[in-house]
Amino acid sequence: MTAPAQRPAGSAPARPRIVVVGFGPVAARFVDELRPAVAAGALELTVVGEEELPAYNRVLIADLGVGRTALGAMALADPEELARDGVRVLTGTRVARVDRSRRAVRLADGTGLAYDRLVLATGARAVVPNLTGLNPDPLHPVLPPGVTALRVADDVARLASELEGRRRIVVLGGGVLGLEAALAASEEGATVTVVHHGDRPLGRTIDAAGGATLAAALRRQGVRVAGNARSTGLETGPEGAFRALLLDDGSAIDGDLLVLACGARPRTELAEGAGLAVGAGVLVDEGLRALHTEHVFAIGDCAQPGEKAPSGLLAPGWRHADWLAARFRSELLGEPAPAPLGPERAPVILLKARGVNLALAGAVAADPWDAFSLENAAGESGPPPLQVSLWSDPEHGAYVKMATRAGVLVGFVALGMPRAAAELTLLFESGAELPADRSVILRLDGPEAALAGGPSAAGTGPEATLCRCAGVSRGEVQEAVGNGCSTVEDISRKTRAGTGCGGCRDGLRELIEAHFAAAAA
Repeated sequence: MTAPAQRPAGSAPARPRIVVVGFGPVAARFVDELRPAVAAGALELTVVGEEELPAYNRVLIADLGVGRTALGAMALADPEELARDGVRVLTGTRVARVDRSRRAVRLADGTGLAYDRLVLATGARAVVPNLTGLNPDPLHPVLPPGVTALRVADDVARLASELEGRRRIVVLGGGVLGLEAALAASEEGATVTVVHHGDRPLGRTIDAAGGATLAAALRRQGVRVAGNARSTGLETGPEGAFRALLLDDGSAIDGDLLVLACGARPRTELAEGAGLAVGAGVLVDEGLRALHTEHVFAIGDCAQPGEKAPSGLLAPGWRHADWLAARFRSELLGEPAPAPLGPERAPVILLKARGVNLALAGAVAADPWDAFSLENAAGESGPPPLQVSLWSDPEHGAYVKMATRAGVLVGFVALGMPRAAAELTLLFESGAELPADRSVILRLDGPEAALAGGPSAAGTGPEATLCRCAGVSRGEVQEAVGNGCSTVEDISRKTRAGTGCGGCRDGLRELIEAHFAAAAA
């Protein structure tokens, strides 16, 4: 590969050159949005990925580790198809630095790629905690045998090999990824212990009662939970392999494999080397342009549009990709300008596991009686107080909390109540009011609602959103099935539904089965 020739200063480019650094799910979405323009010859587009594999759905990495899905089913891009449309794809290629003065990306082998617009989609890397026995260098961690992170496809090989022997697995971290991995490994026969710092799993996002119910649900699924545990180091065997996780109280948790699920940290080293402003991520303005520069943009996990750190969730990154692609088409091709991106919406967090169904979002810390206390009661000029409704059945692992202002849902927790979770997610994202009788939500998981077909009609109509991550409606999926899509993978390729968190895949299967059952009848 040779460095492309630089255009003469001041000359108008024949075709605007866009270079994307990173080839994860967000970059794949951005590239897909520009493919028609590239195929029409209006743009030059190059995407550079450090992994050998093209883009795949990292959200399903735990399922891959336990053999519930295949890497091919997680694929989000086909380099051969992209090449036929004129997109240049470089995988297994590391970018060494960005030369902003010459508008060029320098690759590790010394060659360069000139750009008119550069998009950083470098994502995030797994956090490796500072424990005795682990390399503290976050950029070049060296994990001893028996220790793995859970971020990329290469990480799952160790997990898969340990599951074959039904060994003891220790998961460090009580977030969504750690809990999903723990539940999946436990169901496959491993002995699993989850170790986390706080008094409850998902401690930063769930309320105390909901967290306690979640911990009990985990234990019923065979997962041991060690809360309020602060790890200090590793104990290794004669050959340096992991043998136990050491805690600050002097105790140890034995295991054959340690899975690090301690969160992710945005990859900003390339931006820092280029002199860009960096906080928790690459600082960008409301148009996703890196601060103090004209031609560099950032999207996804590595981008920080406001004061809050990147969420690490897929849906906001896809929103960035769609919007920035629309902006480029407007500026470079004369298409209508997109509406302002606006602030990020509060995300809905889903825990996808067999036996544990959880959805939560927004303000959930308040308790039912807080609205009546003096310090929380709003005056006439202030906002209405937060009203909280709560229902709990710890014995059966069911818990629902609904927080509203003036009847509008602003936060909820739904554990062990899948139909209520679906309805509350719909109401939360649409900003709709709850029914005056809150028990209507609870009755969605009752036998009468199950016989009637599940959630409310509003949630099952053709306009209802089925795939939140990709923004695909039930009607779009039904149309795809009617046009010949007979598997979830077919629907994903046609509509993108099911390529995000995976929470809608059961719904996709139900629509496929319903269609073919009706056809058979």
